[in-house]
Amino acid sequence: MHISLDTVEIGLLVLGLITGILSGFFGIGGGVVLVPTLIAIFGFNILNANAISLAAMLLPVSILGVVAFYKAGYIDIKNALWISLGLMGGSYFGAYFAVNINSALLTKLYAVFLLYISLDYLDIPSYFKKNKKAKQDNASVADMTPKDKSVWAFILLGLLSGILAGMFGKGGGIVIVPALVKIFRYHPKAAAATSLAALQLPVGLPSVIVYANSGHLNYLYAGLIAIGIVVGAFFGSIVAVKLPTTIFKKAFAIFLLVVAFDIVYKYL
Repeated sequence: MHISLDTVEIGLLVLGLITGILSGFFGIGGGVVLVPTLIAIFGFNILNANAISLAAMLLPVSILGVVAFYKAGYIDIKNALWISLGLMGGSYFGAYFAVNINSALLTKLYAVFLLYISLDYLDIPSYFKKNKKAKQDNASVADMTPKDKSVWAFILLGLLSGILAGMFGKGGGIVIVPALVKIFRYHPKAAAATSLAALQLPVGLPSVIVYANSGHLNYLYAGLIAIGIVVGAFFGSIVAVKLPTTIFKKAFAIFLLVVAFDIVYKYL
């Protein structure tokens, strides 16, 4: 069935709104939602989807969400800046790899990556460690914020996240948040807040330039999505501050699994 341009534009605005809500809630930047949806529903190839996703998140579209987290005391500003520095360097190399390797290989890598992230979000082992999980959820932010981590550890985290973001069109938060929780021992909400803050600087600019110069960027579509993200991120962060994220994370993981299998079916 043919979809008119107006319908596509409205759809992209709605996609931006939904992405913003999830971005504000999980601190993930939104690319992990944008790229698979642009591929599976809107029919973009992976390089065009990557470019639109990265460009839509280039401006501080989630700044209202960051303000909400900051007022609630969850953001680690200093370490967020170090992560941003690493993200900016890594994004160039990620985008360079993406536009210079076989697109079929990139699609396969992306499907595998989605499967990994979705299984990680399901966190199946937690079902067998309910007491430990409950203790962690009840811990204060101060109890789970690192006090002895090197600056270089945060820069390296940003660098690795930036490479993956450039390759797969994500903001990097889908890597940063789990790492901050599992490796750096951040409180889950502090991890989401710090990740979202790190993504407000134009860390994806190098990768956007690479994609644009290669002819893969649609500026109008990126702008429409960005407008939706601004509104959605604010409401998502408000909810995140007040509510636990378990149910939402499980639903999000199922979404990623469905999209990953759809990509495998259509493209592999």
